[in-house]
Amino acid sequence: MTNKTIWLTGASSGIGEALAYHLSAQGAQLILSSRRVDELERVKSQCEGSPENIKILPLDLAQANSLQTATQQAIQLFGHIDILINNGGISQRSLTKDTDLSVYRKLMEVNYFGTIAITKYLLPHFAERKNGHFVVITSLVGKFGTPYRSGYSAAKHALHGFFDSLRAEVFNDNIKVSIICPGFIHTNVSINALTEKGDKLNQMDEAQANGMSPEECARQITKAIEKEKLEVYIGGKERFGVYLKRFLPGYFARMVRGVRVR
Repeated sequence: MTNKTIWLTGASSGIGEALAYHLSAQGAQLILSSRRVDELERVKSQCEGSPENIKILPLDLAQANSLQTATQQAIQLFGHIDILINNGGISQRSLTKDTDLSVYRKLMEVNYFGTIAITKYLLPHFAERKNGHFVVITSLVGKFGTPYRSGYSAAKHALHGFFDSLRAEVFNDNIKVSIICPGFIHTNVSINALTEKGDKLNQMDEAQANGMSPEECARQITKAIEKEKLEVYIGGKERFGVYLKRFLPGYFARMVRGVRVR
């Protein structure tokens, strides 16, 4: 990652924050984006390396009208971008029967439309340079759905469809696409998750609390980027759900009904 210019969304907490520290320690030039400027400043101050190699670009993935301008600003900060890590997003904890449509729309706007917007706006830059790497942090529930996460899972499934298609389209331009699917990582993702009315859950999932550290997750993500992996699964035993769903779908369907999700 030395001297690579990397634009990282969702950089103010969780996996994104851990990635910022890990990548800066490896000598990358970083563009850190999220909504909270004060938190971005905090993360920047704790990154290794020269402060000149770390820039802050506030960004709200839900504000579609601002994303094209933000992408051009990101390119101008260092003159080019080598890697975009689409990490920004928000989760959900609510039953389908109780969830307002507005919550589903917000989940899609942030997790899907915001992500593909900056990807699309950056694509001409990568194509012109005949080089670039799109990395998208989805989730294991982008491979299989579980209770309480219907909207979140749907948005992550959509990202898989988009980026699988994109990978095939841009291969001849030497542009890579990596899909990263974390499982339970010990972050505040469940605390910030949306409930049926769009409020924050303000509660840590037990599985999240016992999950992999964000530092180890960041290490594995970086390794996958370096090896230009197409798709990777990160976490504990929850990773086996991908293979159960693929090879034993009936068993998986019965098992997932009793999964403790909160």
